[in-house]
Amino acid sequence: MGNQGEQITIPAIYMRGGTSKGVFFLQDDLPSDPAIRDKVLLRIIGSPDPYEKQIDGMGGATSSTSKVVILSKSERPGCDVDYLFGQVAIGQSMIDWSGNCGNLTSAVGPFAIHRNLIEAPENGLATVNIWQENIGKKIIAHVPVKNEKVQELGDFELGGVTFPAAEIKLEFIDPTADGGVFPTGNPVDRLHVPGIGDIEATLINAGNPAVFVSASSLGLSGTELQADINSNAELLNRFEAIRAHSAVIMGLEESVEDAKKRQHTPKIAFFEEAKRYTTSAGKEVDGSDIDILARILSMGKLHHAMTGTGAVAIAAAASIPGTIVSKILGDTSSELRFGHPSGTLAVGAEAADKEAGWTVKKVVMSRSARRLMEGSVLVPDFIMDPL
Repeated sequence: MGNQGEQITIPAIYMRGGTSKGVFFLQDDLPSDPAIRDKVLLRIIGSPDPYEKQIDGMGGATSSTSKVVILSKSERPGCDVDYLFGQVAIGQSMIDWSGNCGNLTSAVGPFAIHRNLIEAPENGLATVNIWQENIGKKIIAHVPVKNEKVQELGDFELGGVTFPAAEIKLEFIDPTADGGVFPTGNPVDRLHVPGIGDIEATLINAGNPAVFVSASSLGLSGTELQADINSNAELLNRFEAIRAHSAVIMGLEESVEDAKKRQHTPKIAFFEEAKRYTTSAGKEVDGSDIDILARILSMGKLHHAMTGTGAVAIAAAASIPGTIVSKILGDTSSELRFGHPSGTLAVGAEAADKEAGWTVKKVVMSRSARRLMEGSVLVPDFIMDPL
């Protein structure tokens, strides 16, 4: 007969942030035991689902739409809120807490205002100082407000998002890991990946850990869309082999087997010189309108646009000589516009070469966010039972 019980309600807001969407919670509304909390969040999103559709949950069956965010008032000096992000696996019973979601970061400031975690000015920009718990870094969000309420609607267009909205400017402060921008100390490493051979890659830790390779090194053009990559199992396996091998070299995991269980980070991306291409929506992007082509994989599949933290790492790599990105650009660039499967994105970075190595002071970009639904999510009460 299965479990016969009641459903309980948990306050939540379903939000789009950048090119992602997820379910946002206040920490106090969730179980304090992390194991029970994760069990509840998995059920809310609809995972694990062997059908990979998340029909019985809030997830949208893609890495961009299978996400949760937990916020609380911060006790850290200079910060308003603590922000914890969870990437929820679709077919597995797992939430990966290893990294940030740069896209959903854009919705953190608005959520904090909606939930009265901070006091917004009457009009203008609300500055929200965010402590990103997953990576231990500060992010500053500039959220437009009108009559003390978040201004959600506007004319800012974002590639990968159908409708325009109000622009939210984000500053990722000192986004590099404590060990520096490059875990190996090198802007480019020649890796020997078993079963694939030698390949040049930039192993970078800015925003989230990432692995950057050239499209040509894998026989790609850099103009590929999701259908071109995600339908090719052999190619996806090659990407995963490079990604997992790199995770070990970066010191993120001890073995390739462990790295394959850590799907959220590092991300792997590929780049090529700017050229004309057609986006997934059928829009033509001229090569003269962009500086470089960029594509990134998320949770084993090509992302439909660009991850926010991927954009942070791209901006950092563009501003430092010798990386895969700056090599393809032909020079370093503190500001660039790259073309991704759904359109284009402009980013900027401030980098400096210090005695201890390259550092990135901050990365800036603009996104948008919008509430999609407010209220409560429902879960069976037995999910709260102790393990």
